[in-house]
Amino acid sequence: MAKHDFKDRILVLTGATGGIGRAVARLFHDSGARLYLIDRDAAALAALARELGADPERAAAATAGNVPEKEGASARNSAQAHDAAAARLLTHAMDVSSPRDADAAAARLRAAWGGVDFLVPAAGIYPADPLADMSDEQWRKTLAINLDGVFYLTQRLVPLLRPGSAIVNISSLAAHRGAFRNAHYSASKGALLSFTRSIARELGPATRVNAVSPGIIETPMVAELLKTRADESVSQSMLKRLGQAHEVATAIAFLCSDDASFITAQVLHVNGGLYVPG
Repeated sequence: MAKHDFKDRILVLTGATGGIGRAVARLFHDSGARLYLIDRDAAALAALARELGADPERAAAATAGNVPEKEGASARNSAQAHDAAAARLLTHAMDVSSPRDADAAAARLRAAWGGVDFLVPAAGIYPADPLADMSDEQWRKTLAINLDGVFYLTQRLVPLLRPGSAIVNISSLAAHRGAFRNAHYSASKGALLSFTRSIARELGPATRVNAVSPGIIETPMVAELLKTRADESVSQSMLKRLGQAHEVATAIAFLCSDDASFITAQVLHVNGGLYVPG
């Protein structure tokens, strides 16, 4: 259910087909926003575009003057039926850890819509690797996706940020208390908090920058963790349950909304009381 009026405001969302990303896409779409959805999985992006009422082919190809032609009356009718959705949704299959892909995304956004109101870099990985066995490649890959990817796209989109815009980064419970066998993940999310506070100083007053730190959220990314530690996490939580992706999406929408107009450089914990900051 839409809780904010984001009509015609532009959201750039990475990790759009993940558990939290998909919930964010649906909520902002229901709230009237225009969506620029980024993910590495082109097929999953196409499926999400269909769920949101858009033609996947048009969403993937459409920029100013770059919409594929379809032949026949039925195809034309289908295209017309999708026009409203297509005008509100673009998809972009890319690697967030690639600076060149970030350049391409910024160029396409500029050509298609000219600006950005909300940026939510939700792409991330959650590998489990003991420190003693962790390879350089495992460390580097985690930092490249979870931290470098946020920097690359954010830096390229700074010229497109509109007055009154907002960035919401996705940190983690692990950034605050550490995580067993996840030193690379915890380090990336801790660094993201410092990045959030630092760029909030640079981008204000035109742009607010905040972060959310989810606890244990029932999504595919933590499926392996939940097989062995779900009961423990629930027992330690004050609310005695796992979090749901839509609850994180709601927190993100609040931080993007005018209801949070005097909030910047902050972190909002969404963890059911599993961790209480001191």
